[in-house]
Amino acid sequence: MSLIENVKNEINQVLELVDENQLDQVEPLLTKDKRIFVLGAGRSGLMAKAFAMRLMHIGYTPYVIGETITPSVQPGDILLAISGSGKTKSIVELAEKAHSNGVTLIGVTSNSDSKLATIADQIIIVPGATKNGDGVKSIQLLSTLFDQTVHITLDILALKLSQRDHTSNEEAAHEHSNME
Repeated sequence: MSLIENVKNEINQVLELVDENQLDQVEPLLTKDKRIFVLGAGRSGLMAKAFAMRLMHIGYTPYVIGETITPSVQPGDILLAISGSGKTKSIVELAEKAHSNGVTLIGVTSNSDSKLATIADQIIIVPGATKNGDGVKSIQLLSTLFDQTVHITLDILALKLSQRDHTSNEEAAHEHSNME
């Protein structure tokens, strides 16, 4: 079997284990009248940024924690925090602080027993392999499988939001960069 086939099989195996009901439980929390903050470290942070970008494309007001122009998180805001292990100290500490200050916390992790999962108001379990050995085993390096499947899972969540809000591809394209 080729490496491409192996990777495709791993991705499919993880996506079959993602509970779409968890996405459906998160969907009502994400509305255009709410500020949505995303948080993640390393490649998980890049997946968070990709989700924030897609939210912007479909008319939401997303912010990336740690960026210079990001305002402070306030009670009533939404925080989507991503950590494969669910115990990355920098992510869990910020998520705990925000949650204790009245922020609705959505945890995205591979580990349903993790600190992030237990403190979150809603969770999305994406059981791809992480560097800590959580999730579906992978031939890929470190947390690659988790990152890949988080990206796809959050894109599906964005698609659900766009369908719920009747946001067309053309409307999303209007918000896309046209500086080519």
